[in-house]
Amino acid sequence: MSYAEIYTDVAARQRTIVNQVYTWMAVGLLVTAGVAVFTSNTPALLELIYGNGWTYLVLILAELGLVVGLSAAINRLSQTAATALFLAYSALNGLTLSAVLLYYTSSSVGTTFVVAAAMFGSMSVVGFLTKRDLTGLGNLMIMLLIGVIVGSIINIFLASSGFYWLLTFAGVIIFTGLTAADAQKIKRLSAQADGSANVGKLAILGALTLYLDFINLFLFLLRIFGRRN
Repeated sequence: MSYAEIYTDVAARQRTIVNQVYTWMAVGLLVTAGVAVFTSNTPALLELIYGNGWTYLVLILAELGLVVGLSAAINRLSQTAATALFLAYSALNGLTLSAVLLYYTSSSVGTTFVVAAAMFGSMSVVGFLTKRDLTGLGNLMIMLLIGVIVGSIINIFLASSGFYWLLTFAGVIIFTGLTAADAQKIKRLSAQADGSANVGKLAILGALTLYLDFINLFLFLLRIFGRRN
């Protein structure tokens, strides 16, 4: 096989994986949105989730377990199992995010979604097209994210409005940077994938990664643009 044929094969594989990544990410977002809308309009479900603090806590722990489990065991899972876990996580996230539709006006949620989508799309393009290695940026954003998580826990006790807004804008910057870094990482890994099974599982893992970037970017932006009911 000539160099040109190898290059063409790698480029085709990259396009295939990238298309699958964004398709599955979109499916995950649709599942989350559908479950959130259904839950917000079902009083019995709202009572079950928010009427008992333990239920909400169990859902959050289940979400964390699914993310960690899917990321850690992706190589041992079948593509079907990986896809099912991703969709299950998306549905659980819809349950816990249903409060957003009750707390904020629908117009501000819609506006924030458009802003988040525009920022996410722009940074994805940057990640795919830039020649600069964004690995260092991604590592920096992860360290800053840990700081934001710790700061958010501390602010539960401080209840500082100024610190809250500092963490909010930091969160927007962090997930904007992570979107570009993760998009480039997916591009790089897709060139190394071999076999249809690996391609499918890589697409699911990539979809999960970008799904998390988008959801968190959306939630931090909602703090800024959201208007309460």
